[in-house]
Amino acid sequence: EAAVLTEGDSLTLVTWGAMVYPALEAAGRHSGRVEVLDLRTIAPWDRKAVLASVRKTGRCLVVHEDTLTGGFAGEVLAVVAAEAFTSLDAPPRRLATPDCPIPYSADLMAEVLPNAETIGHAIDELLAF
Repeated sequence: EAAVLTEGDSLTLVTWGAMVYPALEAAGRHSGRVEVLDLRTIAPWDRKAVLASVRKTGRCLVVHEDTLTGGFAGEVLAVVAAEAFTSLDAPPRRLATPDCPIPYSADLMAEVLPNAETIGHAIDELLAF
């Protein structure tokens, strides 16, 4: 089952793995507005928890460290669009690594992975929509 890490009423942020920590940091800047869900598993994934949260908040952001194309965020957003479309107040969005090879250098890798700053920017945009 997914874990609700922070309660919020304006945006659902779905994530898992290494992106949980920067997501929590970014969501912390919007106290009470961003609900952070840690899926914890993606096979199976907790569709009920995600859909219930999106229906409550009206917005969805999925953050993961995989590439944009072919990443699991696309599956989550497909289900959100198909099953919670009428609850959405903003377009569902994903934040992921660009479609490029992951650099071996830790410094360069940090430049392509989502981080608290880029997640915070995406949150700001969706909350302002």
